[in-house]
Amino acid sequence: MDEFVRDYLRHVYRRRIDGRNRCWAGRWWEVDEAVIRLEALWRAWEQLRQDPALGMSVWWRDHADYHLPILMDPDGPFAGATEGEENLSRRGEPLPYVAPPEGLFPDLRTQG
Repeated sequence: MDEFVRDYLRHVYRRRIDGRNRCWAGRWWEVDEAVIRLEALWRAWEQLRQDPALGMSVWWRDHADYHLPILMDPDGPFAGATEGEENLSRRGEPLPYVAPPEGLFPDLRTQG
């Protein structure tokens, strides 16, 4: 899941994060609700990206466009992340990101 957030989501869903109109925590992995929502986004993405016809459209419409505004709402799960470089970004920049502790998100592809 970390790879999905680090290498995909934060680069394609670029928003100005100012801590007032939109909030995002660089340490997203410290917020339980965020982890659950981001895992739901990742799992839906993994499934829907296999559908070459409508998969990505469905993912954006039904999943990303639903969960991300909730995550970024000033009263949402990242409401406490309103200051500091690790929680802010300018328009066009990737969403803030701080690497989680080693082993927090094991690579499920290597587990049998």
